[in-house]
This record gives sequence, structure tokens and C-alpha cells, in this order.
Amino acid sequence: MTKNEFQLLYSIKKNGVLSYRKMHESTGLSLGLISKLMAAFAAAGYIDDTGITEPGLKALSPYKVRNAIIMAAGMSSRFVPLSLEKPKGLLEVKGEILIERQIEQIKAAGIDEVVVILGYKKEAFFYLEDKYDDLRIIINPEYNTKNNTHTLYVAKEFIGNSFICSSDDYFVENPFEDYVYQSYYAAQHVEEKTSEWYMYPDAKGNISKVVKGGTVGDIMLGHVFWDNAFSEAMLAFLEDSHVTGKYDQDLWEQILLENVKKLPPMQIRIFPDGDIFEFDSLDELREFDDRYVNDTHSSIMHNICRVMDCSEKDILGLKIIKNGLTNTSFVFEMNGNKYVYRHPGEGSSELISRADEKVSLELAESAGVDPTFIYMDDEGWKISHFIENARTPDYDSREDSSRVISALKKLHDNKLHASRDFDPWAETCKLEEMLAKRGSAIADSDYPSIKADIKACYDRFADAGAEKYLCHCDTYAGNWLLTEDGKTILIDWEYAGNADPACDTGSYIMDSMWDVEEAEAFIREYCGADCPQETIDHHLAFTAVMAFHWYVWALYREACGAVMGESLYKWRVMARRYSKYIINKYN
Repeated sequence: MTKNEFQLLYSIKKNGVLSYRKMHESTGLSLGLISKLMAAFAAAGYIDDTGITEPGLKALSPYKVRNAIIMAAGMSSRFVPLSLEKPKGLLEVKGEILIERQIEQIKAAGIDEVVVILGYKKEAFFYLEDKYDDLRIIINPEYNTKNNTHTLYVAKEFIGNSFICSSDDYFVENPFEDYVYQSYYAAQHVEEKTSEWYMYPDAKGNISKVVKGGTVGDIMLGHVFWDNAFSEAMLAFLEDSHVTGKYDQDLWEQILLENVKKLPPMQIRIFPDGDIFEFDSLDELREFDDRYVNDTHSSIMHNICRVMDCSEKDILGLKIIKNGLTNTSFVFEMNGNKYVYRHPGEGSSELISRADEKVSLELAESAGVDPTFIYMDDEGWKISHFIENARTPDYDSREDSSRVISALKKLHDNKLHASRDFDPWAETCKLEEMLAKRGSAIADSDYPSIKADIKACYDRFADAGAEKYLCHCDTYAGNWLLTEDGKTILIDWEYAGNADPACDTGSYIMDSMWDVEEAEAFIREYCGADCPQETIDHHLAFTAVMAFHWYVWALYREACGAVMGESLYKWRVMARRYSKYIINKYN
């Protein structure tokens, strides 16, 4: 069936047989073509005087929409702070829940089956199964480690003649139809520079090229329809990626961008401005629904207002800056100043005592080592000053190393006492116990021998009788802020406690990948030129101990679903390198 034939026959299915003039208005086809097609339809038995017939419906059947797939697995981290408390698709916008509005539009269009793919805070969506008939839930267990290519992969058996949707889209007018001629991507025409995905058409209006970022063009916005041919081809790419991992960290649109010539044609369907909204940030939502200006119903926003003595309308420019392994942090603006809100991650209480962290933070602030601190609650959320134009240290810079050393000496020379002790070996053993409770076996076949070497290093150099005082114990480069005016700030005191100062030199060195000679130069600058070799070796041994501690921590975090990537490997390498050096030197 040609596109013109489909348009007219589908119009008759929806509206019945109308005057040629009205059919022209609804389809855009010329009166002459309509006359010709009507005669052909009547001869084929597709229509009668009242409308479409059974043979006509059969002719349309290849274009019948099977279902709508709604992706609701991701966290929507750009939508902080609201997405930290509930999935974005469950936000109420102008009196309606986003995903509910979309489901009802889908069903109003005559599409019965809806498949919702869940991950982040999945249980919050379970009620939908009871509320809507023919709604199926699928769980993506890897939502936090893979992008939406995998989200679609887990629903592969349901994809074909399917609408592909996001749970957080808001459609002013219902864009869904129960019959669609060919694949298309919803778009909006813009004539300004943006960072969105731009689609450029060929002579038939199909996508010929996709570019990330541009100026004048048609940007991807809203839903997509995959016909059977496109679905089959795209699912082959998703299947291959599942095996190779090639697109694990990508949106499915990356596959389209790289393989647009290999995939069946997909049209660009332009929708009017103001028909489709995605709300990439709270500020954008406030523009659309002014009820969010004064009250977002967010406990996080209420926390900020209480501490900063402000109204929610004063809080602007919210933007995630760190979606970390333990916490999520975002920046916000108020009265021309920027601040950071730290939100504790789920399960972090198993690793961290927030009450002890608060004590350490207050001590660090009093010593001038962390002047960013404003307030911390016993539950773990924290507000800090945002430091403009700050950077992390470069391990290859001697100047940066000297700044770090000066700050560490300033901290240690104060000899402050925290509310907890940090013994790296004892803490590592606790992590092993936590791994065992999760039933997570350590696959590293060399782990027992590395552990034995680390224990020998610890036993040789741990001085049980020495006074311990406040140390940070997590001093890798990511926890430092170096400013242009010479300030060197140490942040994130979650693991701080009374410890051997070598825990701080060691946890900085362990992430540097330095060889022993480079590490000795760092330690000698910290300890002083006349420092005995035994003291230098003490710090080198604790570099091994701290690297092993953070290696085991990384194993635990991965057992909890986090992705540690290269860090896990680096810390294992440093644990082995420095423990072997000490073992060989001291037999």
C-alpha cells in the first residue's frame, strides 16, 4: 500500500466516508487523487457507503500498532533534586501524573498493550499494573550501569510496530495513533544553537543524518515509532551490543546516528512548538507549571529553605555535579551565590556513620582545611559553598603535590580528635564480612596471597601505641579542590577518623600510579629531608594497606551494583606493587 492509499483509507476508518472536500482537509491529498483512490477502494471492496469494510481493515492490518513501550528505568539525574526522591515519570504536572497521562493517551488512541520498563525506584510504579488493563511491567536490573540501549533490549520480545516512549514526556495533544504507515521520530524545528540531537532529512523526509548539537534543524523531541522492519534491524544491533557491550553506555539514538544508512528508513515528523515537553530541569518545569515555583513538595528543597532561610522560589539553577558511588551532589544558586547540596546514596549508611562524619567535618572546618562546610544533618545531607574555578590535583605536577602536602601537614599538625577511629586493616576486614553477607565471592584468584602480603606490611609498621588523630583517609585527587588564588581544600569527610597519618599520604599515592621512587619523593617532602628511611617505608607500607582497603571497598560497591571501572584495577595494582616492595625489602 502506498502512503497516499494508507492516509486516505486510515482517514475513512477513523471518520467514515466524508465529502471529498473534508477528506482533502483531513489528509492533504488532492481532490483528483481522492476521487481516483475512492474508486479503487470501492472496486477492491475496502469501503462501502458507510465507511471501511473488513477487507479494508485487513488491508490496513500490517500498519496496526502492536503496543507502546515506555522507558521508565533511569534516574533522570539532570532533574535533581526531585528525581532523588521519586522517579521523574511519577511527578504531577498540571494535576496529572506524567506516566499516567501518557498511558491514558496511548489507550485513548486505541492501543491496548502498554509495556513499562523499570529500574530506579521500580516499586513506586507497581501500582500501574492494577490501575490499567493490558499493562505489563519489565525490570531492567542493570539500569544503573547501562544506558537505554539495554533498557530496550530487555523488552525485545515485545518490540515491533511499537511506539517507543519516555515516561517523563508531556504531550499537550495526544500524538498517538492505532495505525502508522512507517517508522518516525517526533521532532521540533529550531533555528538556534542547542546541544540536542539534530536530524537532517533526505528528499523523502526520511532521516539521512543525525548530529549531536547544531543550529538550524529538526531536533529529536518526544516519542518514536518503530515499524516491524525497523524494529527487526534495530534489535539486531541491540542483540550484538548485548554480547559485545559496544553500546552499553549509549542511548539507542547513537546506533541510529552511526548506522542510519544500514537501517530501514525513518521519517522525521515535525510537531508544532509547544506540543511536546520533556522538562530537562526543575527550572523548565517551573516555566510550564508555576505551582513548582513556590512548593515542589520536595523534602530536599525544604531542607535548603530551612538552613538557608529562603523560599523555594529563591532556589535556582539546579544542576547535578556529581552522581557518585556513595552520594549525589548538585549545585544551586541563591541571591547570586552558588552552593552544593550533598544527598546520601541508598545503602551508604552500611558504610558510613553520618554522625561521625559530621564531627569530622566540623573539626576540618575549624582547622581551615575545609572552609566549604555550612551545615550537615545527622541523616547525611549536607550544604556547602560551591568553589568557582576549582580543579583537582594533577598527579604529574610537583607543584600540586606540594599544595596537597601542605594541606595534609596543616591537618595533622592540629592533632584534632574525631569521634571514631579508623584502622585500615580492621575496616578492610569489615568490608570482607559485608561481602560475605551478600553472598559475593571474590573472583580474584590472587586475592589470598595479596591479602597475606598486606597483612605482613600492616603488622610490620602499624604502631598500636602511637597517638592517632583526625585523618581524612580518602585523599585521592577527586576529593581535593585547588583554586586559582592558592587555596587547597580537602572535601568529603565520610571515612575520616583518628588514624595513622600514613593513611592520608598512602590514599593519595595509591591513586597516582606512581612508582616507588616518585612516592618516596612525595613522602620525604611530607616528613622532612632528614626523615629516616624506616619512616619513609612506614608510609610506603601504608600505601599498600590503603590501596588494598579501597580495592576491597570497590569490590563491595560493585557487589552492590556500582561500576568502579579502572579504579578497582588501579588500587589492586598499587596494593600489589607496594606490598611486594616492602615484603622484598624486609623479608
